[in-house]
Amino acid sequence: MAVVVTDNCLDCRFTECVAVCPVSCFHQDERMVYVDPIECIACRACLTACPVNAIFDVEDLPADKSHWIEINAERASQLPAILEKQVALPNAETRKASYGF
Repeated sequence: MAVVVTDNCLDCRFTECVAVCPVSCFHQDERMVYVDPIECIACRACLTACPVNAIFDVEDLPADKSHWIEINAERASQLPAILEKQVALPNAETRKASYGF
């Protein structure tokens, strides 16, 4: 896995990452998106596209967020791929502001 989506995506579900991804490696549930470690080609285009800094290169992932590697792999395998940008969740802008973005 080259990148991992973390808890900053939770209850935001911005999908700018999907818009820049050249493959179909992102999946979503009702609260956030996840990256499929098998489909990801490590282009890292999503890192700067995410408006809430929820996506990390695995090598730069803070130790307290390492559990998100397993969560992404598990959830992505259970959910359909997102093929295009989706509408963010209703409270996404409020959460984004709470992160200081």
